[in-house]
Amino acid sequence: MAAQVFNTMPFSLLYHKYMIPVSNEVTSMVLSYVEEKTNGRPLDMALDVGCGTGRYTLPLAPHFKKVLGIDICDSQINVAKRYNTANNVSYMVASAERLPVENNSVDLVSSGLAAHFFTIDKFVNESVRVLKTNGCLAAHGYHPSSEIEYRDLSHGLNTVMSEMWDTLCQQAYTTGLSEAADHMLNQYHTIYETIDLKDKKWIKDIPVKYQMSISEIFGFARSLCTCQILLEKNEKEAKQLLAQTDKRAWIERICHTSTC
Repeated sequence: MAAQVFNTMPFSLLYHKYMIPVSNEVTSMVLSYVEEKTNGRPLDMALDVGCGTGRYTLPLAPHFKKVLGIDICDSQINVAKRYNTANNVSYMVASAERLPVENNSVDLVSSGLAAHFFTIDKFVNESVRVLKTNGCLAAHGYHPSSEIEYRDLSHGLNTVMSEMWDTLCQQAYTTGLSEAADHMLNQYHTIYETIDLKDKKWIKDIPVKYQMSISEIFGFARSLCTCQILLEKNEKEAKQLLAQTDKRAWIERICHTSTC
């Protein structure tokens, strides 16, 4: 069901525009870990798996000679190609369970906001196959505890977002996304435990703050896969949730402006 939602051009464009900004904190952590494990050797290639529209692919470009982003959805890859701004970045349609690169050829296999949709054991086996000696596998997701910053409205807007997350997480269990939701809510710990590698590290509660306006918050809500599936299954309920989120956000702004 999720793949069907992602594989439409209107949603892919919406996702590219409004999905949460790239986390510089997470990107820096991943790159520091890679540099530590590779002892500062020149980094030839990074593979971004489940790259979507390339939002987490492009930040890798300055650090590798070549970066390949793959995704199973045609429309996501088409949008990624449209907005590609790096000469050393390319994209292609491929699955996480069958990586389209040679053995022992990759310095970093990265997956941002996507591993909760993979068949993890197959993805890990493929990652081990393509990674060089001391190469790194990094998977990171989004946790609802991340904070939004917007002028002096941050506290109220985070309350609004928390309530929306609670509703969408409940809906995930009725829209076929229960496993993905569990992975996100436990901060990928289940995925971490599944990875049968001795040298590994699980980092949780990374303090990430996103700068988002009220209109961007509303757009972000619509860019969530769970919300789109809910729109298809129960359009009335989904629109009520979006309208309520938008209304609450604007009330927070009006109340703050008038000090009510």
